[in-house]
Amino acid sequence: MATPDIDRVISIVLEEVSALTRQGASQRCSCHALHAACCPTRVAPVLDAGASRLGLYATGGHAGDVASLIDHTLLRPDATRREIETLCREAVEFGFATVCVNPAWVAVCAALVRGSRVQVASVAGFPLGATTPDVKQYETRRALFDGAHEIDMVINVGALKSGDLHLVERDIEAVTSVCRECGALSKVIIEAALLTDEEKVTACTLAKAARADYVKTSTGFGPGGATVADVALMRRVVGEEMGVKAAGGVRDLTSAQAMVAAGATRIGASAGVRIVQESRKGAPA
Repeated sequence: MATPDIDRVISIVLEEVSALTRQGASQRCSCHALHAACCPTRVAPVLDAGASRLGLYATGGHAGDVASLIDHTLLRPDATRREIETLCREAVEFGFATVCVNPAWVAVCAALVRGSRVQVASVAGFPLGATTPDVKQYETRRALFDGAHEIDMVINVGALKSGDLHLVERDIEAVTSVCRECGALSKVIIEAALLTDEEKVTACTLAKAARADYVKTSTGFGPGGATVADVALMRRVVGEEMGVKAAGGVRDLTSAQAMVAAGATRIGASAGVRIVQESRKGAPA
């Protein structure tokens, strides 16, 4: 399996971390001790003015665009077939980007959404990320075979926190390489709530080096979900060429708007129907 040169990856990571350090306290906000560009308070006035994105992502989107940003998600281990069928029916009705389900449900969902614009997303190494790269690669191949078009994989968090960047890079590449072969999208879940800012930078840089399509904040099963500050930091690291998915705890339109304003281009939510309904209430007649 071809992988990026690990020395180059380490060099990029060190440069990013050094850049954060060089910015110093003078460029950090007093309210959250974050770099000024990542401050949640800084985002609020823009949201109040009605913007949907910040900086390069200022598109002036409208309520009708909200559904197309959402992965309609049901990853509970006790999800029933009836609930999966409802998920797919809602996804088609509201025009969500995907349904995101565990691998066992991929074939069922692919059949249920066939003929619509809704895609099927599934997961690999979920939710702990503590399986080996070859296992995640097999999970990916099987999900794609069953009809998935997008794979959200969880990194080996323990390896990252141990400083084993080579293993983390191989772990990510095991999934992204298969997705590229099959024309599928890959999303790398970094489980931000378990990481320091420096580790978040490292994880995003490794995902970028492995040519992932997205970085994603959370599984929704960890100690915390998406935050505006994490999304803004991830966006700054990966630049404009990659997607950023905010997932975990996005339960209403306001929180979804905050994530998009910070730089998210996809939202993972089990409350997608509520979010779209709220957006339609506020849309002009």
